[in-house]
Amino acid sequence: MKPLEGIRVLSISQYGAGPYATLHLADLGAEVIKIEDPHTGGDVSRSVIPYAEQGDSLYFQALNRNKKSVTLDLKSETGRALFRQLAAKSDAVFNNLRGDVPAKLGLTYEQLKDVNPRIVTCSLSGFGTTGSMRAEPAYDYLLQAMLGHMSLTGEPSGPPEKYGVSMIDFSTGMMAALGLMVGLFRAKSQGEGCDMDVSLFDTAASVLNYLAIWNLNKGYVPQKTAHSAHPSLVPSQLFPTKDGHIVIMCNKEKFFPALSQAIGAPHLAEDARYVNFESRFAHKDSLVAELIAIFAREKTAYWLEKLQGVVPAAPVNTVDEALKHPLLRERDMIVNVAHPGFGDVSMIGTPIKITGEKPNYLAAPALGANNEEIFGGLLGLSRSELERLTAERVV
Repeated sequence: MKPLEGIRVLSISQYGAGPYATLHLADLGAEVIKIEDPHTGGDVSRSVIPYAEQGDSLYFQALNRNKKSVTLDLKSETGRALFRQLAAKSDAVFNNLRGDVPAKLGLTYEQLKDVNPRIVTCSLSGFGTTGSMRAEPAYDYLLQAMLGHMSLTGEPSGPPEKYGVSMIDFSTGMMAALGLMVGLFRAKSQGEGCDMDVSLFDTAASVLNYLAIWNLNKGYVPQKTAHSAHPSLVPSQLFPTKDGHIVIMCNKEKFFPALSQAIGAPHLAEDARYVNFESRFAHKDSLVAELIAIFAREKTAYWLEKLQGVVPAAPVNTVDEALKHPLLRERDMIVNVAHPGFGDVSMIGTPIKITGEKPNYLAAPALGANNEEIFGGLLGLSRSELERLTAERVV
């Protein structure tokens, strides 16, 4: 039995953040039923290029494996009635709609508690379901800009830059998954459901963490740092090598003497200017200049061999190089999923490891693939009723 087996989640979500949240629940055994709009072709990510064809895409597959799909028009009275029947037989309702939309579609706890007092509703939105911006649309890059993340990314002489992947979307997805599980635990222990409200805005603020406390209490203004350096610990940054780049992290005092010895420069650790974190920070420019000159003499592989087991260090890999790292296979982080159109699809597995558990991975569903199973099997609709609803485009 899977850890979350027996938990049923109705998911009205598309694109990145919402599907990423429920992906992890589905991987761990929850029955996640995607409710998709029959009038729009369903989740917009089914058509995200590249590698999109016939209402499916590799992007969609990456975020929606192990889920089920039904089509249902939540804007119609009949569709909302069917949804309430599903909610009565479910544990949670999840959405990543704009903050003002869940209430309009009847997705809040207050609107569903009459059919299921233990239902947990979780809303992942751009700016939350309360506040002056709840009706505003939001996307990952917008929040990176608005909450200061882009001002910290890139070289000091360059323009603000975004992350290479949708980190605010995925961070918020993880927060939403955690929030939903907290809500389910609360419902089990107290016998009463609730609303969970998670937003891109709040999460983007949350991950500022120590930078925020420095600013709010001491007026510290974070700045971009050269070579992606840590804001206060030296040396903890990127260094160019003869053929690429390497990241060195001397985040404990013991690592700097070890680094100095390993790179053939023991005099650095003996220099009074570099004896501890404070002095190294005060003389950062001169120390970093010396280290840059040293690391530029040899290739990355040479330095990695010298530093392995001595000082935390890593090569700066391309995504292609990163996905060839043998530990990914050792840790079951690259998995193969059979797909009727794309064939044997390799993708990233769940990062959550549970003793004695081995996840099963099923391809993300075709649009409405589980209509008969859910509406017929779970709700007990007859074939003729289902055919009528299909003709009316309710499903």
